[in-house]
Amino acid sequence: MSSTILLSRGRVVDPRNGVDGVRDVLVRDGAVVEVSEAPLKVQDARVVDATGKLVLPGFIDLHVHLREPGEEGKETILTGCMAAVAGGFTGVVAMPNTKPVNDSVLVSEYVKAKAREARLCHVYLAGAITKGLQGEEMAEMGALVGAGCICITDDGRPVMNAGLMRRALQYAQLFNLPVMVHEEDLTLSGKGVMNEGRTSTRLGLVGIPPSAEVAMVARDMVLLEETKGRLHVAHVSCEGSVRLIREAKRRGLNVTAEATPHHFILDDEAVGAYDTHARMNPPLRTRRDIEAVREGLVDGTIDAIATDHAPHGVLEKQVEFDKAWNGVVGLETALGLTLSLVREGVLSLQRAVALLTDGPAKAFGLPGGHLAPGAPADITVVESETEWTVDSARFFSRSRNTPFHGRRLTGRVAQTWVSGRLVFEDGHIKESR
Repeated sequence: MSSTILLSRGRVVDPRNGVDGVRDVLVRDGAVVEVSEAPLKVQDARVVDATGKLVLPGFIDLHVHLREPGEEGKETILTGCMAAVAGGFTGVVAMPNTKPVNDSVLVSEYVKAKAREARLCHVYLAGAITKGLQGEEMAEMGALVGAGCICITDDGRPVMNAGLMRRALQYAQLFNLPVMVHEEDLTLSGKGVMNEGRTSTRLGLVGIPPSAEVAMVARDMVLLEETKGRLHVAHVSCEGSVRLIREAKRRGLNVTAEATPHHFILDDEAVGAYDTHARMNPPLRTRRDIEAVREGLVDGTIDAIATDHAPHGVLEKQVEFDKAWNGVVGLETALGLTLSLVREGVLSLQRAVALLTDGPAKAFGLPGGHLAPGAPADITVVESETEWTVDSARFFSRSRNTPFHGRRLTGRVAQTWVSGRLVFEDGHIKESR
């Protein structure tokens, strides 16, 4: 494959650099060389006709569960990376709740080695805040940073100990490290399995009140203001949380936030007749919460769209609702669901792209997220008018747990380029070795 690529006459949307129009993008040796309004002629370049397509910075997902090591029956680093590039993601942040937990250099090195073998997308590491995700003793943060971790989190579990959380925020400042938090007060969520409200009452299921999330967001904003640390709020689902994050940003606190497609598309009525594919944590909330999350996406309160891609097998989902595991897969549906907000007039195309690219890159200080000369040649080419039906049986992910099976979406990935290599095209993985 030529190391010089010319993506010709596509509509380039690059929010960081204020570009939105038909351009040629020249790539050489894995980096962007030029973005030109005038057509380019380059000797020996491989020319890719992008006419009628969107040419975007590669998407970055700050919140992905790759399950390896320990739960390879649900997902492996290879299959997770395949799902990522199929969805247009050129970089993912791998959560540490593996078996064993990524609270050590050994596990970090294992994940990095497997990602190098997959050779599909960039895999960034999240290390654990606490040893074993037990919330009792801080993990060796310095060692995790030395092993390549770019954030710390106990995602899937909250840090209930406020003193420990305060120390984590303080210590992370030494490394300019974002602390990602799963906001849930376990004394409020208890044995709840879905949002507390009319639907939970109708179904006879134990509910989780919004206060379980909002109270923890409030606590951590107090700690953040006191420590001057760097906080990232995962999978925001409640109106109250959006309000608190907005106010914190206005006060100048160093906080970023993400929202998932399922939390800005579905409300708790999606549980329907005990559909376990609609069980996740935080749970699906009300229409009012959805509108608040969408407003946060629009006005910058929420910085990134992240999938919280959480693969589970049939045995974890085809059970009674209150016994089912939390989580859904999301890498291969995120683009179409995000573009549905553009079609509804909620987001501009430029803002939608920013939430998938520039926003997450800036939140965690990652390379990419834009297409200026010198940027990594991580590029997603999109057929924005292509309609398709979600068929979980065709996922590259090893798991099938999605509430969007059978849904019609518009907008699909045509190509994914990582460091100037074509890794996905027209429904096929192109290069993994």
